[in-house]
Amino acid sequence: MKNKYRILKIAITVILLGFLLSFSLKKFSGQKITDNKISVKMNEKTPVYFIDEKDIREIVKKENPSGKVGDLNIPALEKKINALPAVDSANVYLNLNGKLNLDIKQRVPVFRLNKEGRDFYVDEKGTEFPISKTYSHPCMLVTGNVKKDEYEKLAELVGKIDKDDFSKKYFIGISKDKDDYNLLTSDGNYKVEIGDLDNIDFKVKGFKTFVEKYLVYQDPQKYSMVSVKYQNQIVTTLNPYFKENDSILKAGNKELAKVPTPTTVKKNTEAKPKKAEAKKETKKTSSAASKPKVSTKPKAITKPKETKKTEKKPTAAKPKTKAKVKIE
Repeated sequence: MKNKYRILKIAITVILLGFLLSFSLKKFSGQKITDNKISVKMNEKTPVYFIDEKDIREIVKKENPSGKVGDLNIPALEKKINALPAVDSANVYLNLNGKLNLDIKQRVPVFRLNKEGRDFYVDEKGTEFPISKTYSHPCMLVTGNVKKDEYEKLAELVGKIDKDDFSKKYFIGISKDKDDYNLLTSDGNYKVEIGDLDNIDFKVKGFKTFVEKYLVYQDPQKYSMVSVKYQNQIVTTLNPYFKENDSILKAGNKELAKVPTPTTVKKNTEAKPKKAEAKKETKKTSSAASKPKVSTKPKAITKPKETKKTEKKPTAAKPKTKAKVKIE
């Protein structure tokens, strides 16, 4: 008998609890979600304002026009908010008192990319999302044909620049020319060529030592580029529009002009035998010209002597007339 009473008591309590629960659920589902009962929290560390609290409240009203708790589809609402481009994650839940909580984490842009005529933001995960019409976030500007698989490494580079006081002071932008990355500087019109995105710490340290030990004592307008992409060396390019570089550039051009090219060497080697041949020809002509002079003089001297002995007067008279014509 005792067991029967116990079973009966348990059954009655279960029925009463079920009745109370159904009553409370009906009452709970009939409650209206007013503006006071909607709590929107932005959980990002860096404050960004791509999404306004008003926008979230409007989405809640569209998803639940009646405003009742029972008509609210929480998974659908959560999916709708996560679909927003500037939202990284969203968590939606209800309290027992009927309060709707929306914990939203927005995407924080690491850099702004100008690529193929388009402007958009990229976060630390390498995710693209569009620029807002109402809010512009201050971040590093990157230009050039950057590939998607390079987004994360580029975001890491920008993060290191933002954390370092020296780098943050000097570097204001990044550009990509073909396969080489360049850091744009605020001091002067020169850029720092870093090549690929590997060994960034080492390259930035190399530029830092160059600035502290040498560039501090120079005019920043002197250079158009400082390259640190090569291992253990820094290569500088002079600015051709800087007046003080004119003498250096002219001297460099003269030295380059002195260096013989392969074509000039061939010409010189080919010209030498020609000169030698010309010398030989001149010697031959001079010797040929001198020989008749030597042969004519003895003839002019001997002929008058021979005329006296052989008594050939007309023959002796002929060379004398020729000599007189030559003197005239």
